[in-house]
Amino acid sequence: MKSNTISLEHGAGGEVMQALIGEIILKNFRNKSAGSIGLECLDDGSTIKLEDFNKGCELVLTTDSHVITPAFFPNTNIGRLAVAGTVNDLTVMGAKPLALTCAVIVPEGFSLKEFEEIIKTMDETAAEVGVPIITGDTKTVEKTALDSIILNTAGLGITDSPVRDSGLQPGDKILVTGTIGDHGISLMAHREGFDFDTDLASDSAPLWKLIEPLLKLRTPEGEPVITAMKDPTRGGLANALNEMASKSGAGILIEEDWIPFKSAVSAACEMLGLDPLEVANEGKAVMGVKAGFEEEVLSILRQHPYGRDAAVIGEVTPDKNEVVLRNRFGGMRFVDVPAGDPIPRVC
Repeated sequence: MKSNTISLEHGAGGEVMQALIGEIILKNFRNKSAGSIGLECLDDGSTIKLEDFNKGCELVLTTDSHVITPAFFPNTNIGRLAVAGTVNDLTVMGAKPLALTCAVIVPEGFSLKEFEEIIKTMDETAAEVGVPIITGDTKTVEKTALDSIILNTAGLGITDSPVRDSGLQPGDKILVTGTIGDHGISLMAHREGFDFDTDLASDSAPLWKLIEPLLKLRTPEGEPVITAMKDPTRGGLANALNEMASKSGAGILIEEDWIPFKSAVSAACEMLGLDPLEVANEGKAVMGVKAGFEEEVLSILRQHPYGRDAAVIGEVTPDKNEVVLRNRFGGMRFVDVPAGDPIPRVC
């Protein structure tokens, strides 16, 4: 390809598009097949071979679109965000990722070098959990129609014991896998040019390898130790906890001093008047754990790089459909569902 930028011809289905697919996409995706027909076949779809799964297994399908701006931000880019986000949607449902798809919508004039870097990042992120990207689509639009690249990723997973976000029971402990608010605050600081004298970076990460060992834990009665799970993306921890409480018909009491925050995130939120509980995360999970098993779960999580800051932050109560935070002085306040997005286009 002679040009250094995307043109409308790159999405027109002809020779220029085939060159883009062959010289950038196929060249940089190493794991492209989950069956007899993979991405390299450039067919109308791809196949997935199902082996060694029992009859009680269910397939889990999820999809997500990514409109983050800018496409490149501290620590990574939209490619990692897309793959990690879709893997995590499967993960928090207890599903082993089997295969991903990727559709790309890109404006003319977008740098081909940056496009290739995004593709490489997607490949590297997928390789962390061993999941192939097996099919996709590429479209281009006029530069006036779109301000940056958009990715849509779908993921297929499989599980014999789905985890819902509605399974909380009174007495369950509430855990998070790490510090809260890193992604949203780091992106806002980068986008708006704020300098907080710290190396804030996105927490975007695929969590399957972190969470997988927890899915095998059982009580002496044979019940799963993990009762509910969710990834606190848009709307942050506040939105995730409210959804879990509402769907479970239970309440949640969280302790302010127990929630792990990086000092830079806390300082930035205080300075800007933001509630860190409402800030998006892209590499964290929040879960309900049966009482008495929280230390075992924490021990497992902290053995993985993505779980070193895991913490118990509260417990499930019999109160209906409410989330309450207790501060260090013993005062209480309701944690409401966010009315809007404090930091738009973060995922």
